Amino acid sequence: MKIARVVGNVWATHKEQRLTGLRFIIVQPINQREEKEGEMIVAVDPLGAGIGQNVLLVQGSTAVRALRNPDLPVDAAIVAIVDKLEVNNA
Repeated sequence: MKIARVVGNVWATHKEQRLTGLRFIIVQPINQREEKEGEMIVAVDPLGAGIGQNVLLVQGSTAVRALRNPDLPVDAAIVAIVDKLEVNNA
């Protein structure tokens, strides 16, 4: 899992039929130690996260399992909206 920040939304009128009804967002993974943001990733969001919120992101086969449909052509999914982050920098 990675911590990521929601930075945008994606709308796609024409898409693979199995993706109909899914919400897509753009997230940027956060590296807490270096305070840098990673590359932007499009993820399926079944939870309704908003722009600026931190989320937990899973990728690969874990994303498909999280969405409970092994036939989905998905490689990133949101599994939680983060309420609070606490990092010990010691």
